[in-house]
Amino acid sequence: MATRPPVGLPKLSRRSRILLIVGVVLLFGLITGSRLLDTYVNWLWFGEVKFRDVYSTVLFTRLGLFVAVGAVVGGIVALNLYLAYRARPVFVPVSGPDDPVARYRTVVMRRMRLFSIGIPVFVGLIAGASAQADWQQIQLFMNSQPFGVTDPQFKLDIGFYAFQLPFYEWLLSWLFITVAVSFIGAVIAHYLFGGIRLAGRGGQLSGPARLHLALVAGAFVLLKAVAYFFDRYTLLLHENEKFVGASYTDLNAVLPAKLILLCIAVFCAVAFFAGAFMRNVQLPAIATVLLVLSSVLVGAAWPAVLEQFSVKPNAIQKEAESITRNIAATRQSFGLTEDKVETKPYDGKQNVTNDQIKSNDAATLGNIRLLDPAVLSRTFTQFQQLRPFYGFPNKLDVDRYTVDGKLRDYIVAVRELKLDSLPQGQRDWINQHLIYTHGNGFVYAEANKVNAVADESNGGYPDFKTGEVKSNGDVGNVPNGIKVDQPRTYYGELFGVNDYSIVGGRPAGSAAEYDTDAKSYTYTGGGGVPIGSLINKLAFAAYYGERNILFNQSIADDSKILFKRTPRDRVQAVAPWLTVDSDPYPAVVNGRITWIVDGYTTLENYPYAQRTQLGDATNDSLTADGVVISQVNKPVNYIRNSVKATVDAYDGSVNLYQIDEKDPVLKAWMGVFPGTVKPGSEISNELRQHFRYPEDLFKVQRQILSKYHVSSPSDFYSGVAYWAPPQDPTIDNVTTADAQRDAASKRRDAQPPFYVLAGDPSDPSKVRFQLTSPLVRENREFMAAHVSVGSDPDNYGKISVLQLNQDAKGPQQIQTQFLTSDNVSRELNLLTQQKTTVVYGNLLTLPVGGALLYVEPVYIERASNNTSYPQLSKVLVWYGDRVGYASTLNEALDQVLSGAGAVVPPPSDGNGNGNGQTSTPPSTPPPGTGTGTLSPELQKAINDIGTALDDITKAQQSGNFTDLGQAYGRLDDARKRFKQYNTAAATPPTGQSSVVPSPTPSG
Repeated sequence: MATRPPVGLPKLSRRSRILLIVGVVLLFGLITGSRLLDTYVNWLWFGEVKFRDVYSTVLFTRLGLFVAVGAVVGGIVALNLYLAYRARPVFVPVSGPDDPVARYRTVVMRRMRLFSIGIPVFVGLIAGASAQADWQQIQLFMNSQPFGVTDPQFKLDIGFYAFQLPFYEWLLSWLFITVAVSFIGAVIAHYLFGGIRLAGRGGQLSGPARLHLALVAGAFVLLKAVAYFFDRYTLLLHENEKFVGASYTDLNAVLPAKLILLCIAVFCAVAFFAGAFMRNVQLPAIATVLLVLSSVLVGAAWPAVLEQFSVKPNAIQKEAESITRNIAATRQSFGLTEDKVETKPYDGKQNVTNDQIKSNDAATLGNIRLLDPAVLSRTFTQFQQLRPFYGFPNKLDVDRYTVDGKLRDYIVAVRELKLDSLPQGQRDWINQHLIYTHGNGFVYAEANKVNAVADESNGGYPDFKTGEVKSNGDVGNVPNGIKVDQPRTYYGELFGVNDYSIVGGRPAGSAAEYDTDAKSYTYTGGGGVPIGSLINKLAFAAYYGERNILFNQSIADDSKILFKRTPRDRVQAVAPWLTVDSDPYPAVVNGRITWIVDGYTTLENYPYAQRTQLGDATNDSLTADGVVISQVNKPVNYIRNSVKATVDAYDGSVNLYQIDEKDPVLKAWMGVFPGTVKPGSEISNELRQHFRYPEDLFKVQRQILSKYHVSSPSDFYSGVAYWAPPQDPTIDNVTTADAQRDAASKRRDAQPPFYVLAGDPSDPSKVRFQLTSPLVRENREFMAAHVSVGSDPDNYGKISVLQLNQDAKGPQQIQTQFLTSDNVSRELNLLTQQKTTVVYGNLLTLPVGGALLYVEPVYIERASNNTSYPQLSKVLVWYGDRVGYASTLNEALDQVLSGAGAVVPPPSDGNGNGNGQTSTPPSTPPPGTGTGTLSPELQKAINDIGTALDDITKAQQSGNFTDLGQAYGRLDDARKRFKQYNTAAATPPTGQSSVVPSPTPSG
């Protein structure tokens, strides 16, 4: 009986083949065309900013990786397929007329060239496309630098872990993938060509197939032996429950196990190779069983037994050495070594007289900031917007300038172009991209000054000063102010991704750029990509999908297109190896508005150093509300602020400056991109005067410092001495006391750090610009430390930690006392009845006179009004268990320093007993006692206040609004009884006065 030949796949008609080819060509053209267009536009842009070498280096590194990895992976797969084809049996029996293997074999044999070339090319393309994204890893390996610090276990330089080990692991992973894919491809090929047959008992495996597959499997096992060798070093990066690094179990069980498994893997690989040539299947089988059993018993079971029965019952003693290593490495990797952090004990209790405070702390008291940059954006907009297409960022910035020979801090902002604010009828393409092209002006206001004295109905406004283009076209500056020579801003924070402008030379009669009411303007800066040529017009018309770029007659030969206009995006593009700070800020340097952007070098593989998620560590109440953008949540355990970048607001020029000459990561990147980072010696003195210690770095460091200020391994393991950033007591800057309490039970965002001009922690008589933050005890609201870091050139990066010796009230407790103070709560209720919104500004914590001074501005605005804006109304001050509340800072300070403020009872332990905070006793005996002892009524009122405060804290933590409302009611009743029986204590002693250094007559 004749058998039918195997049937191949159905053939396509000639028309179908042509359509298929045309479709593939079109798809390829769409994919590659888009990539080529992006490449050309980026090539032009990098040429504009003079960083084309960066782009070409990245481009050719990616291309080289794509080709190299694709060729190696595809080549090895092709070699194994070829060997499988060459080793095929001469005669392959067919099981029957419908044998599916025979059918597919026929298809492959008919299109041998397609399959033999197409499959390896396809695999190589996928591998190359995946590998090219790892260009940074390769470049760091090629330009690795020594750290000059060795790890405590293997005594290898940290540079090995930072630059070389990641590359070796990357290379191993690709070799594993290549061998695994080759093995799978070889098995399929042998099966297809008859080297492997499943028919019969146990199937059949030809000699050549056995040899080939055993060699490939042996290569895989040999790679596993190499992986065991490098696994020893990755133990130093192991993330344990309480710390990062090699634990006691890792060092005494896992590390020896890796060496044992390495030897076993080498033996097994030899067994595979021997079995291949000896045609003995038993040797590879025994080797495989041995490898699996040893991995289970030696690699997993023994470490688990040691961990459970030896380490965990004695964890503090067993892990002491590893924790000590972790503490030292973490402090080193996050820049918190003893030479950079100065820790001092701090009483947290007033230890000098009021007159001494006014004299010794004049630098702090005379520069207390009243204007909150996170609150006043709408106020700046209301008074300084000028035109609807101008605007200000949601969060303004703080910087310092020397004006009239005096150093002051200012709230600063750039009046930027904000196209989203254009009226709906004016949002045509010409207006958005040809007419309205730039902002106008630098606006600033002294941070501790307002221009009107606040009273019950009128708030104080910032005392605005500007450098801007006037209506006659001239540049106007305030006399004795900050001089701005070029106030036009073509680059700023408010530009969107597709906010491009076409500027420069235009034919006569064409629409000109809007500048002022009386004048138009033509851009003369060096920024922008020429767009006059037909090629560039076509490129950008396709890039933005906008035909007007081709046909608009206002675009002449000398025209330029400005895009990528936000400072952060420009710096990130020219330095893709940097992590860019989330908050660029403007400064006037040599008469030009300059954006200053901080750049960080980071690692995630510093041995023994604790990892932290960058996004989580830098998030606070401002990022949660969207006022400041959030960092990407990536793990880091090494960070340095090694680069300061500047972006000119007029011409968009970008400069990168090296400010950390010791950072080996920066040195490695400077080797990758030579000449892109300028040495610190090229930083002008005027630019250096405006450098600020970056907020994101400080947030990361304060989080690490919260745990790693501990030196004792036992204290670290138990966690009894941990700190934490305080929760933001002002929450969402919400309206009333009731809304504040409701929000407090829902929001747990950290309080952001604040820039202040205050006395140096080491010398309070010297005024320093610094970034500060309080730290509270973990899971408690009592103060633990006050942390500040210098931003002035002579003390830049010097961190000062004032560690409190006793419990002192933290920001949350102070805010509660502000809101429950009699005159404060009464006025808040009155304002609420008048439909006025109350906005709480930043609560500043300032070390003064051995204790802590808290200052919080209170703003008001009209409720239910889209055009309302905050204005300073009152100032809240807390010092020495007294609350000051007045229309001016001087009055509020005078209340707490002269003893006229409301007396606040000490914190309670829940039983009516004080908890470590000493309260100032009344100057006269309470009524009804006749002696210095408290009357029963007064003592009960004090006890009830303490109990109510504890109940409030518990209710806030549990989110029980019913209990919270009842606790506030008990607190109000107890406070009224306290005031009734302690009237004398609220009366200021006679003959005492307060003269606080005043920044302004109205401040």
